[in-house]
Order: sequence, then C-alpha cells, then structure tokens
Amino acid sequence: MAEGSPTVLVADDEAGMRESVARALRREGLQVTAVEDGAAALDALRRAPVDLLVADLRMPGLDGLELLRAAKLVAPDMEVVVLSGHATVEEAVEAMKEGAYDFLTKPFDRAPLVRVVRQALERRRLVLENRRLQRQVDDLAGAEELVGRSPQIEDVLRLVRQVAPATTTVLILGESGTGKELVARAIHRLSPRREKPFVCVNCAALPDTLLESELFGHEKGAFTGAVARRQGRFEVADGGTLLLDEVADLSPVAQAKVLRVLQEGEFEPVGASRTIKVDVRVLAATNQDLAQLVADRRFREDLFYRLHVISVTVPPLRERRDDVPLLAQHFLRRHAARNHRTLDGFTEAGLARLADYAWPGNVRELEHAIERAVVLARGPLVDVADLPGAVVQAEPSSSRVVPIPIGMPLEEVEQRLIEETLRQTKGDKELAAKLLGIASRTIYRKLKERAEGASE
Repeated sequence: MAEGSPTVLVADDEAGMRESVARALRREGLQVTAVEDGAAALDALRRAPVDLLVADLRMPGLDGLELLRAAKLVAPDMEVVVLSGHATVEEAVEAMKEGAYDFLTKPFDRAPLVRVVRQALERRRLVLENRRLQRQVDDLAGAEELVGRSPQIEDVLRLVRQVAPATTTVLILGESGTGKELVARAIHRLSPRREKPFVCVNCAALPDTLLESELFGHEKGAFTGAVARRQGRFEVADGGTLLLDEVADLSPVAQAKVLRVLQEGEFEPVGASRTIKVDVRVLAATNQDLAQLVADRRFREDLFYRLHVISVTVPPLRERRDDVPLLAQHFLRRHAARNHRTLDGFTEAGLARLADYAWPGNVRELEHAIERAVVLARGPLVDVADLPGAVVQAEPSSSRVVPIPIGMPLEEVEQRLIEETLRQTKGDKELAAKLLGIASRTIYRKLKERAEGASE
C-alpha cells in the first residue's frame, strides 16, 4: 500500500458486507479501516482524519443519516457514500441533501462500488486542490497592491503574513498616502475571515453627530432624519474585519463605545435599548502620534492599548525609493488599461525623474502622477514632459541629506552615512568609497564590525 494513499472508513453492522467492501477497496490501494456501527465510526473520525466514509444507512444506535450529519460536523470536507439494502427514494434524497456524494443499494458488484469511491475521492482531491490554489491567489492578492522589493516593504509584508491568521487588533501607522488601507486589506485577505466582509470607516470624514450612527447604527426615530432602522458598520462587518481609518479622529463618545465592542463584543445602536453582539476583528489606522494624543488627554489610554496590541508601520515612499520604478510600472499598467491606452513604459529620463522626486504625498501622489501621465502621454513611452509640474521642477535629490540627530554617537553617524551612500550606489562599495573619500577597505571593515556587533 502506497504511503499517503487516500484513507477510507467503512461502517456497516453486517460483518460479511463490511469485510467485503473493505477488501475490495484495499485491492485498489486504499487505506481502509472497518468498524461495526455508527458510534465506532464517529469515534474513529474524531481520532484521525479520513478522506471518505462508506456507511450503511441502517445501523443500530447511530444510524447512517445521523452518522452522516455528525460526520459532516467533525470533518466537513470528507466525502460520504451511503449503502443500504432497504432504502427508499425518500431516504436516498435525504442522504444527498445532508451532503452524501452518492448512494448505493445492496447488493452491488465490486465495479460500481470502486467507481463511486474513486469518483468521490477525485472530487475531494479537486476540492482540496482548488482550495490550495485559492489560498495562493489570496496570498498574491493580499500582497498585490503592496508592490515593492525594498527591505522596508518586505518587512511589512512579512509582518502582515504573520499577523493575518490571528484575531488580535492591529494598529497600522504611517504617513498619509503610504497605503495603510492596502495593508489592512492584505491582512483581511490572508486571514480566515477572507470570505466575510471587509468594512472601512474613515473616522475623519464624518462629523461626530453622524459617526456614532455610522459605526453602531440607529433605530427609526432615534434623531431627526432617522426614518428607518439602519445597520452600523460593526454589524455589517460581523464575522469579518472592520478598519477604523484615521482612528485618532474618533470623538470621546465613539471611543468609549469602540472600547466596549473590543472588550465585550457588543453595543447598542443609537436610540435602542437592545444589545447587539458581534464577532469583528478591528484594525485601526492613523497618521498621527496616538501616544502623544494620549499624553495630551485627547485619546483614551485604555483604547490606545487595546488597539496597539500589534503595530505595523508603513514606510514613506522617500525611504524606499528603490520601489518607485516598480510602483510606477504597476500604476502604468492599471491606468493604461482603464483609459484604453497602449503604453510601453517610461523613458530613461522619465523614470529617473520619478525616482529622484521626494513624493511628500507618498504612494497616493505617485499613482495620481502616473494616472495623469497615462492620459497626457504623447508617445508610447511616458517622458518627463508628461509628469506633473511639481515632479518636473523639483530639485534633483542627488544632493540628498542624511538627518543626524544632535547627540548621535560619531560611530553611528559614520555608519549611517556609509549605509545611505551604499543605498544610493546600489551596493557599489568602490563607488561609495570614492564618494565618501575613504578607502574601500574601510567600508568593508565597518560593515564587518556592524555585522559582528549585531550577532552578539
């Protein structure tokens, strides 16, 4: 018997039939376990996973239909074939409704049994294969918008994949336009909640009077204009994920209610006396310093610690300039398709200008710039003249500065200058040494000392 071959559990109170079915299936190279009744079958299913259950419909104690229902709860992906010598059409229909793959009436020949079993196992294989492929697609989709190969974005993606399967809250930090919502969507897509809703609320876009109703819903007549009951975003997101974007702008009242949902999983809609329970994973995003807002008593400390269980910081685009060409090409393809344009890419000068700009508006500003260029491009390649004026007229960043805080040790200053120069020269140590006016062996020595210090 080949290791890893499908496993089959046979349950039949007739010893002769049980052994006959088991023997026929073992001849097909399947791993077969045979038990005498439904209770023993259920016990076997709880002990070890099974690919296929072949069960008699009429057994003492736990009969075939009851076993089928219980088995689907224990192992919902397992296929089931039911057997009976006294079956009615109604019983056959009921078995199929409960999830049986097929129904065989006793007595039967070995050939139809083997055929049905093979078909059921093939269906299971296809279901599992499609699920595996879907997970891969979900993984790619989750990271799809987080384009880049820089160490900074790789760190973000690594953390996203690590936290996605959990249920804990995640605080996503970063400047405006860095892609915090994309990070939240990636966490949702890679989580077990992917089939449930992903709901985003921009807490800064709504006045306080409407935000509470938006989050928690309201009853008819709760306030002027409330002509009907409305579900809040927490209720809509039940079973899924809710992103509180710009969470720092929550009013004190809304902060208290959000805290209760996080602690108790329940809330009351505006104007209601009833309590609604929900199962929602909460993600929060902000470009503000929540810790400072807590110190200034503008944000609840208890809510801050509830949200800040795990944090993901999305780096600004100026700190991952190597990703600009990849992002530019990504946005070019997207907006060229949307605008029915055929564009081959960027001129060398155009791409250099994009990489040289500081992008204060981060990825969002870059996307808008590329969308504009797609519409205005005169040829098959986007050139400098097709880019926004702010990008074209900006001073080249070849004279970039490295910020050095007062009080930083000289050894750290030296190390930072070396690392930044190497980044600009794309790792060319000889060129970096020339730019810094030092011997290349000095760079090798400093990098070695840094690596040895990190490993201690």
